Amino acid sequence: MTRADRWQEEVLAGPGGAMTEEVGVITGPLTLRTTVVAGGLVRFDVQYKDADEWYTLTGSPRAHHGDPAALHAAALAAIRAGGGAVAPG
Repeated sequence: MTRADRWQEEVLAGPGGAMTEEVGVITGPLTLRTTVVAGGLVRFDVQYKDADEWYTLTGSPRAHHGDPAALHAAALAAIRAGGGAVAPG
């Protein structure tokens, strides 16, 4: 995997946070990791900033159609907006 296959960034979740498969909504300072995986899919994982555990953003993985970096940016925007953000389509 190359750097072009993974993006990771800190993000402050807006009111209502981000929805995860494992623990439901998480809020506050988070880290989003977006990874290109097999089959033309992009996986979105989030964690509390500086924590060890990663959680799957609800709706992940998603198909990407050309620009997975744009999906990473869209996921960041969704998490900043909050409202139980899920993986962008």
